[in-house]
Amino acid sequence: MDTLHLDTINSIDYPIYFDNSIDQLVNFIKTGNYSRFFILTDENTAQHCLPLVKEKLGDIDNYDIIEINAGEESKDIDFCIGIWKMLIDFGADRKSLMVNLGGGVISDLGGFAASTFKRGIDFVHVPTTLLSQVDASVGGKTGIDIDSIKNIIGTFTQPKAVFIAYDFLKTLPERQVLSGLAEMLKHGLIVDADYWNQLKNSDLTFPAVELIYHSIEIKNRVVIEDPKENGIRKSLNFGHTVGHAVETYSILKDDGTALSHGEAIAIGMICEAWLSHKKIGLSKAELNEIVDVITSLYPKYLLEESANAELYALMQKDKKNQNGKINCTLLTQIGQYSIDNICTEAELSESLAFYATL
Repeated sequence: MDTLHLDTINSIDYPIYFDNSIDQLVNFIKTGNYSRFFILTDENTAQHCLPLVKEKLGDIDNYDIIEINAGEESKDIDFCIGIWKMLIDFGADRKSLMVNLGGGVISDLGGFAASTFKRGIDFVHVPTTLLSQVDASVGGKTGIDIDSIKNIIGTFTQPKAVFIAYDFLKTLPERQVLSGLAEMLKHGLIVDADYWNQLKNSDLTFPAVELIYHSIEIKNRVVIEDPKENGIRKSLNFGHTVGHAVETYSILKDDGTALSHGEAIAIGMICEAWLSHKKIGLSKAELNEIVDVITSLYPKYLLEESANAELYALMQKDKKNQNGKINCTLLTQIGQYSIDNICTEAELSESLAFYATL
């Protein structure tokens, strides 16, 4: 498969490798003249993916492993401080490299830690989940959570390269595959109706590598045009205003029913598709199509009406808001987005009620 490149139009350029990607990673490290490199991982990736990377590294030994707990709870300032301290203890300097080997939490947290350590050291992503391959690893967003607000602190800093290893996906449980699939479905809904149709007519229990490649290609194209999210990149927020609130709510409940990112975004896409129908003309037929596809893939999550006030309070903290008003990306039709749509508390509550009736 072809290596993708970001364009130099916006002064950003890095390769996204697909073929022999771990070999390409080793070659990148060998030719990069780095004083040391550090592999950031969690306990899951350390067990399932790190051994292959270490095997490929062979006799290269100028590196250390930094391992953190798996899960969104690790993406906070305390874990970030821990990473900074370990970099200091291991003697990292400004010619060091951070290799982020893991899912979206590792990409976001590792990118942020690297982009701020000594005012910035180089980092690369080796995404090991479908979600991180099609979303977190591409685009240059780094971030951590504070007070349950997702990605509220972060930077726009591009990695030096991304290495997509399709074989890593074989280590994932079905639920993690579905989590990444939500972002792929979103890519079709916002800018590529043909891709949406291809996805809905495919076996999505384990998406084909060609589908994953096309999803990364779509996000790559959006980022090229708008790296700092001033225009078209806002299209990627479809489903995320409601979805992020639902995800955080499910985690805070602490009752064993926490949603994955993709499961929450699936709910968000249904709610925001309903808002699209009510506010900007998405047809009832296309609303029903979106609902049918998503509900066929993702289990229903119980959202009581009593949760609406808490969900709205979480949405009010969303970094995409404007002048204190809730800002959503919506759809005029499948494959065509509309940014900067202000939604009221009543409208958002109605969208949640719509989901609850399904």
